[in-house]
Amino acid sequence: MNAFQLIALGVLALLCTLTVSAGIRGNVRKRIVAFWLLVWSGSAMVLIWPQTTAVVARALGIGRGADLLLYVSVLGMLTAFFYVYTRFRRLDRQITLLVRRLAIENPALPENADSDTAAPARGAPQP
Repeated sequence: MNAFQLIALGVLALLCTLTVSAGIRGNVRKRIVAFWLLVWSGSAMVLIWPQTTAVVARALGIGRGADLLLYVSVLGMLTAFFYVYTRFRRLDRQITLLVRRLAIENPALPENADSDTAAPARGAPQP
């Protein structure tokens, strides 16, 4: 085993520890913890036995294991970007609806709305 493999396995062990710790604290859902542990374990397996990617790639009709990893990575990133984008849009819509509801329930009209001069802001010094 070369130095890169040792360092990468150490990093993966740290990531596994942090993932499990976040799951125990309740910061991350259990299925997300399981997903990331599967990713870290798969990465460790590929680091220990790099020829497995070539075997799987050939079985799928892809020439090299590195190409397989690239394709899987790109598909994974596109899926993650789409998920984050849809979640962001949903949160944006929820915030908009909440702000509208609060604005309707608590209208902030100036005290002298029909006078020529606008009322000073709260806390502003009076002339």
